[in-house]
Amino acid sequence: MARENDSTVTEFVLEGLTDRPELQLPLFLFFLGIYGVTAMGNLGMILLITFNSKLQSPKYFFLGNMTFLDLNLSAIDLFYSSVITPKLMENFVWEQNVISYPGCMTQLFFFCFFGTAECYMLTAMAYDRYVALCSPLLYNVTMSPKVCSVLVTGVYIMASIGAVPFTISMIMLFFCEDNVIHHYFCDILPLLKLSCSITYINELLVVLVGGFNALATIMAIIISYAFILCNILQIPSAEGKSKAFSTCGSHLTAVGVSYGSIIFMYFKPSSSSNMAQEKVASVFYTTVIPMLNPLIYSLKNMEVRNVLSKAIGMRYGPLQGSN
Repeated sequence: MARENDSTVTEFVLEGLTDRPELQLPLFLFFLGIYGVTAMGNLGMILLITFNSKLQSPKYFFLGNMTFLDLNLSAIDLFYSSVITPKLMENFVWEQNVISYPGCMTQLFFFCFFGTAECYMLTAMAYDRYVALCSPLLYNVTMSPKVCSVLVTGVYIMASIGAVPFTISMIMLFFCEDNVIHHYFCDILPLLKLSCSITYINELLVVLVGGFNALATIMAIIISYAFILCNILQIPSAEGKSKAFSTCGSHLTAVGVSYGSIIFMYFKPSSSSNMAQEKVASVFYTTVIPMLNPLIYSLKNMEVRNVLSKAIGMRYGPLQGSN
């Protein structure tokens, strides 16, 4: 039924993670620590990859952009985290955590943008691993800087295509009297529950657009690793197989953690919906994973550890003093 845009809501109240007073200060300090580690860890990795010639390879180009995807200070783990974490911490300081209607829609857009971008960046990294293990002699030609730039540009284009429909369709909804979002940020499903409009189109978009992005990226990753597995099984030595598997370990860990959180949040039956569980999954996806990215992708890598050790040694001197 058509109606004029007479939505009476000009701001929303974010419910937050908990209303228990004794948990406010510990949780504030906990998330402040996570946010600080996220900023330092990801920014540190970007600087290492940017300014060290030993890490100027396509693999680290994608690693840098993966970190870039979650950063706001230098651009995306921190930006992604910055979209969510500051408002989350406000819940532990103010009695009511208020966000304006435009602010809420902006937060929704960037949440969808960076979440989608991360999925497609994981897919680009899977292709990078496929080329490295299945066509090592052609790696530098296949994964040239131009190709890497095209892939990363494609990632951000797909992220925009994924975020715009959700945001526009949400802006077209009407919100009447109830303005309390039962979450700690402006996520799609909690907002739909508040609307006094018919939300069929929005729910359909979650299934179609969200499902397409999830299915397209996970299928591309599965196909890449199917070829990788076939190639690894042809390696005669156990040591060679182990080295090949270790090359993919950190990426597979990131894929499992990221997609597990997404599926738990958005693709489970509505009858099993539990807001407390959804909040925990959201915290893991929006704040913990960006913090873990430098560890998952980099600190397990011998080359990165060696470069990091040398950088620390140049700044503070050798770890073990010498005459």
